Amino acid sequence: MVTPSFNIGIEEEYQIIDPATGELRSYITELLEAGKLVLKEQVKAELHQSIVEVGTHVCNTPAEARAEIIRLRRGVMELAGKNGLKIAAAGSHPFSAWMKQDITPFERYLGVRNDMGMLAQQLLIFGTHVHIGIEDPEFLIDAMNVVRYMLPHVLCLCSSSPFWLGQDTGLKSYRSIIFRNFPRTGIPPKFDSYADFKSYVNVLVKTKSIPDGTKIWFDVRPNHNYPTLEVRIADCCTRVDEAVCIAAIFQALIYKLWKLRRDNLTFRVYPSAFTEENKWRAVRYGLDGNLIDFGKQVEKPARELIREMIEWFLGDVMDELGSRREIEYAYRILDEGSSADRQLAAYRRAGNLQAVVAQLIRETEEGVLS
Repeated sequence: MVTPSFNIGIEEEYQIIDPATGELRSYITELLEAGKLVLKEQVKAELHQSIVEVGTHVCNTPAEARAEIIRLRRGVMELAGKNGLKIAAAGSHPFSAWMKQDITPFERYLGVRNDMGMLAQQLLIFGTHVHIGIEDPEFLIDAMNVVRYMLPHVLCLCSSSPFWLGQDTGLKSYRSIIFRNFPRTGIPPKFDSYADFKSYVNVLVKTKSIPDGTKIWFDVRPNHNYPTLEVRIADCCTRVDEAVCIAAIFQALIYKLWKLRRDNLTFRVYPSAFTEENKWRAVRYGLDGNLIDFGKQVEKPARELIREMIEWFLGDVMDELGSRREIEYAYRILDEGSSADRQLAAYRRAGNLQAVVAQLIRETEEGVLS
């Protein structure tokens, strides 16, 4: 069995904000022209012109990933700032309307608009995607099957989309609801092997359902272009330390699963339907709800099960990876709330959503410009 590299890559999708109004601003074309000179291929367009995506270089540790995220955020903030604009990181904008957003005029995105109709226009959402290097394709599928169970736990920590079109949705991750309208999303089914997964993709390509594996948008998937397991469930993390914490948790989860497999052990693989139940609870209530412990078939407070995941399941690997500090940042999130919780608190204090946008901008800049 090939020992995985366990290296880390992080992609983040940011909101481009006009600070005078708090609204999203279509600016990606201009930002790209300047950004290619500074950030080169690490800055990219997305479906809407008010979204800018960045991707780190391959990192060996969460600490390296943190330095990369800070550098990329600072670079994008400086580019946007030249036109008086700001950058915010959250899964949804509190009040900007998707109906008013411009689609990026690139062939890829115009194709998505053509394929998906109005669903593409509605996809005004922002995520954090974490890649973990796994060069053994069979272990990659094993890890995907098992790690599905922990995805709702992590979503509780990184939920950041409680508002949509100026409304308090009553959900902590409304981004998850919007993205669920797309095909081939959500918790993936269990695959028996890498060949089984490739057969699934090949049938869809052969029947002209998709052009290639990049159109498989599961919450966790084998990346089509790189030997990584790509975890896509997370809302865009507002603070740098939140993004690094999430990446460190996923790296440690995969590392722990590899240690178990090396010793001919594994974690139980649960049906997707069970994990979807927990995902709904994470989407709806976040840290304030209960998740189901399907081993014991009881519900417990989400905070309790998240602590159990960190202390019991990851306790022996954090020090081996040197990521205890980054992972234990989760305890601060458990104490202070997720970005969604903090946004809701800001709205209750100020009574207006412009204050929420201002807070998102400040938190996005924490540790980057200060």
